Amino acid sequence: SERTNYAVYKNQIDNFVDDGRFRLYEMPFNADSSFWSSIAGMANGTFGAVADYERYLSQLGDTPRYFDQQIANMRAGVARGFVQPREALSGRDVSITAVTDPTDPLKNPFYAPFIDMTGISDADKQRLRRAAIEVIQQKVVPAHRTLLTFYRNEYLPAARDTLGANQLPDGEAFYQSQIRQYTSINLTPDEIHRIGQAEVARIRAEMETVMRSTGWTGTFNEFTRFLKTDPQFVYDKPEHLLWHGAWVVKKVDGKMSQFFGLQPRDTFSVSAVPANIAPFYTAGRGNCSLNTYDLPSRPRYNIPALTVHECNPSHAWHGKMRKEFPGIPEWRLQANISAFGEGWGLYTEKLGVEMGVYEDAYEDFGRLNYEMWRAARLVIDTGLHSKGWTRAQAIAFLSDNTALSDHEIQTEIDRYITWPGQALAYKLGEIEIVRLRRKAETELGADFDIRAFHDKLISLLVATIPAMTAEMEDFISQSKATANAAHAE
Repeated sequence: SERTNYAVYKNQIDNFVDDGRFRLYEMPFNADSSFWSSIAGMANGTFGAVADYERYLSQLGDTPRYFDQQIANMRAGVARGFVQPREALSGRDVSITAVTDPTDPLKNPFYAPFIDMTGISDADKQRLRRAAIEVIQQKVVPAHRTLLTFYRNEYLPAARDTLGANQLPDGEAFYQSQIRQYTSINLTPDEIHRIGQAEVARIRAEMETVMRSTGWTGTFNEFTRFLKTDPQFVYDKPEHLLWHGAWVVKKVDGKMSQFFGLQPRDTFSVSAVPANIAPFYTAGRGNCSLNTYDLPSRPRYNIPALTVHECNPSHAWHGKMRKEFPGIPEWRLQANISAFGEGWGLYTEKLGVEMGVYEDAYEDFGRLNYEMWRAARLVIDTGLHSKGWTRAQAIAFLSDNTALSDHEIQTEIDRYITWPGQALAYKLGEIEIVRLRRKAETELGADFDIRAFHDKLISLLVATIPAMTAEMEDFISQSKATANAAHAE
């Protein structure tokens, strides 16, 4: 509706204004993502014609200018103390050295699109490959070397000793703006902290119940230690993790028509997170990529919930829907409102119970483990950025309440430290979706149609949480009126 178009547009403009006000461009990276790894992602694009390769080469040739401007922005941030915390930056230059270390340009990650080149003539292959080697050697690698020198010699020594966003210039207002940006609602850090504590307590009770159903008689922490260390939960090789994910995707495929009337025409595939970013990357990402680095930190019981979230019926599936859905303005499709997309992702993990995704108590515990992880974020993010929490305190809280591996926990905490507010989106969005579904079930009773509810929700594609609530409450009212009219006949 135009109401939702307006809500999304205003949200995007407000965020843009806030980013300019706080000069967020002076800190153009965090422990999860960066401008240099973003351009590395261009190598994973679609290359079907000569023009695609030439466009890519032109973009690579612009790397020195782009990096120089980013470095100038970071220097401005350094000058006013708007910098990332040193404690969360250890080893983060690995994605830069992945480009500077290879002496053979053919082994450089930016050369990857030129290895196969299916459908390109031999003459064009030779010409484009020569051009690629030249631009990598003369533009891309030198720009990354300049960046690496700046990062190690200037940025790291100037990084701050504090952790909280509230310790940055105008920090409390900055953190509130990030909360608003990622959640699309205006809760205070204290309010979010309390919501998180209540959710942690509720989910912990459910986890204890599932734990007892396995026959475990020890403590919760002993159980999570068992889950983290017992070899039965570790894949033998990366392919086995990917095969498990693919099996979950196909299992969900067979259930989709029971829960959704809408279906995208296009499909997606399960893939591995690229090796050059995997060590510091999260467990998966929304193009249905799963992280196979350090297999002991990717236990079997977590993979079904992860796959539902990253693949279907969440991000990859919903992403295809976004590309095909009619009548939505292009600018709205390009918008990213984390609380809606990530709230939907977390909701689908719980929906997986109804879809029969989780095959035993361990996989169901894995689902609850992931829900607890998102609830704990509400406590940890606000603890770090408004209550003076230390990194060790944050690690201990996540470790005490989940069965996440030590590697995952440290990666996650560094992400929260360097990306204030983003981690709040998941649980706050999911809480509202669950509330709306319960309201629909209560008010419609036997007339509640799960397919119609989901179709209406996903057809919003992108929405702020207040706009989603307004649309879904209208849907409930209209459904009730239609049902009442039918019963009266």
